[in-house]
Amino acid sequence: MKTIVKLAAAAALLAATAGFASAQTVKVGFSPEAYPPFWAADASGKWGGWEVEIIDAICTEAKLTCELTPIPWDGLIPALTTKKIDAIMNSMSITDERKKTIDFTDKYYNTPTAVIGPKGESFTADPAGMKGKIIGVQVSTTHSAYVKKHFTEAAEIKEYQTQDEANQDLAAGRIDATQADAIALDAFLKSEAGMACCDLKGNVAEDLEILGPGVGAGLRKEDAELKVKLNAAIKAIRDNGKYGEITKKYFDFDVYGG
Repeated sequence: MKTIVKLAAAAALLAATAGFASAQTVKVGFSPEAYPPFWAADASGKWGGWEVEIIDAICTEAKLTCELTPIPWDGLIPALTTKKIDAIMNSMSITDERKKTIDFTDKYYNTPTAVIGPKGESFTADPAGMKGKIIGVQVSTTHSAYVKKHFTEAAEIKEYQTQDEANQDLAAGRIDATQADAIALDAFLKSEAGMACCDLKGNVAEDLEILGPGVGAGLRKEDAELKVKLNAAIKAIRDNGKYGEITKKYFDFDVYGG
């Protein structure tokens, strides 16, 4: 009987330990698409970029083992709520609409939203400038919601699975403009295809309801402990200089925003 009790106790301890270890491994969901300088894959398929390095710094500071887990963009929130992943860290803006379903950490960056279009065409990044134009945006993004609200006089709003597809159609002349994060679009404009075809038309007007106050890590509402850990880590890497150290490798300004 004592042997059985000891074995049961050992099994219980092992299960508890395994549960604790498991709780410290966080599956971080991201859409496996190029979004330089935030995300880019090398020849071997390994992901790098500013956001990848920031994720690593946050997880290291929080003493969490984080596993990057590829999920198509429009499947990220469903994957989080069904516990296929534990967090979303993929340039996802904090918005009231998303907060109906999931929670967010504090922001870890905030940059402007821009519109680009063909060189030689003069128009502005506002409703008057977008009138009669075909605008490309990535599906299920704040940019899609924004153009549907503000650019209602557009000839057509065309949605794509990835921003790269929208950029390609713009370069090919199949659409007149695309809207996305200003830094991501700047990276495209510096590429061979972008330099050949397009330029910046301007930043859109702020709309906090749609665009939100910045980008944070998406979490399940019940994961309060993980939120506390990640918030503390975000603050710590800002305070100890690690955030600035990473940022200087990619930008000549602080992408954290005001």
